[in-house]
Amino acid sequence: MSDLTSMTVAAARDALRAGKVTSAELTEACLSAIEGASALNAFVHRTPERAQEMAAEADKRIRSGDAPALCGIPMGIKDLFCTKGVPSQAASRILENFVPEYESTVTQQLFDAGAVMLGKLNMDEFAMGSSNETSVYGNAVNPWRRGNEATELTPGGSSGGSASAVAAGLCLAATGTDTGGSIRQPAAFTGITGIKPTYGRCSRWGIVAFASSLDQAGPMTRDVRDAAIVLQAMCGHDPKDSTSADLPVPDFEAMLTGDIRGKTIGIPREYRMDGMPEEIEALWAEGRRMLEDAGARIVDISLPHTKYALPCYYVIAPAEASSNLARYDGVRYGHRAKLAQGDGIVEMYEKTRAEGFGPEVQRRVMVGTYVLSAGFYDAYYNRARKVRTLIKKDFEDAFAEGVDAILTPATPSAAFGLGEMTEADPVAMYLNDVFTVTVNLAGLPGISVPAGQDRSGLPLGLQLIGRPWEEGDLLNTAYALERAAGFTARPEKWW
Repeated sequence: MSDLTSMTVAAARDALRAGKVTSAELTEACLSAIEGASALNAFVHRTPERAQEMAAEADKRIRSGDAPALCGIPMGIKDLFCTKGVPSQAASRILENFVPEYESTVTQQLFDAGAVMLGKLNMDEFAMGSSNETSVYGNAVNPWRRGNEATELTPGGSSGGSASAVAAGLCLAATGTDTGGSIRQPAAFTGITGIKPTYGRCSRWGIVAFASSLDQAGPMTRDVRDAAIVLQAMCGHDPKDSTSADLPVPDFEAMLTGDIRGKTIGIPREYRMDGMPEEIEALWAEGRRMLEDAGARIVDISLPHTKYALPCYYVIAPAEASSNLARYDGVRYGHRAKLAQGDGIVEMYEKTRAEGFGPEVQRRVMVGTYVLSAGFYDAYYNRARKVRTLIKKDFEDAFAEGVDAILTPATPSAAFGLGEMTEADPVAMYLNDVFTVTVNLAGLPGISVPAGQDRSGLPLGLQLIGRPWEEGDLLNTAYALERAAGFTARPEKWW
């Protein structure tokens, strides 16, 4: 990382306003870092000319005194967000050569706030995955290594490119999306901060859908203050999204006092899983101690339906994916298979979808179609919806008893090697989401904060889960945890 690319968003904002650096200089430093980091495979569609134009415009705004917090800040955009005039493939072959004529609401709001787009970031295909190994662009790679080993590690998924780019200093912040942990898990694996806001806080319009009742956009940044700054720009009511909440967006950064005296933090006993690594257990206990030392009251709580969360999620998410992905048929946009003489429309659908979707997406579409089929709908999908209601009620009961936030591990392990979890056992990969999926099922805000390292030097994260619509309070608790943990480690450059 150069001095410029290692800056936080907050430090860069202050330097830009003070005239110590220009957005053009910051942007050039990031573009140069991206050029030299092809081994990470984080950026998959680069937009250097557009970045330079946006930086020049931002510098004008800063000079005129009209500079929002994000003005001039170079960012990466996950390939799931539609960006006008720039390929938006959701890391899938089926969206090959798809260039939208419109801008997603979230990216439009970021650009209105003066953010500079460096390009599009790698991800798991259609956001389906926990390791960024299902992408049509190939694997994204974690900038961290286990000690002196050369083994390439996963940056997590599905927002793996975003996590890798922020951790390696290729951009100052990035967008991610979280359907079952796809912001928080990669953030934990790469030693950065990632927040999934309350469902409905960020518009989903213009974001390629995976599971519509679970998907939510959020920022991936170096620290909690940056997460507050970027999240504020991303939030807001959008009439184009029927699930977007018409609620005022508070000044999240102004709420970062670090004072959590009198707050009640719940520790759910059901998150103590059999076989949890000692390092994760120890970090969780240390997080509990740090919050207690900061003045919070720690209480043990029960979330009794937690054990049903993974099976519930892996019925609902594929069911919604099966419905959402039916639109990719080779007729209107994206990839279309070459047809043989005499092939009709049915053959075109079959060949296009077989060629266009990767194995993991095909697997989830088939699972989803099965659980929605006649004879199985009540046994699987309807039952999963009822279980989801019970999971949501567990959290509501905890919050009704005065709990302000809940502390859990973010992941069941540190980053694992690419290829270590094989195609032969997809369920082993699904278990990576064990601590995160409940938050999506209940529609709650959750944040991952880097809090320590394992014996190989890899980062480990802790997760805080907050009350609905109280991201400001959650960010403040995370800020207190971040200050107590004092995590400042960065990956050593090998790429």
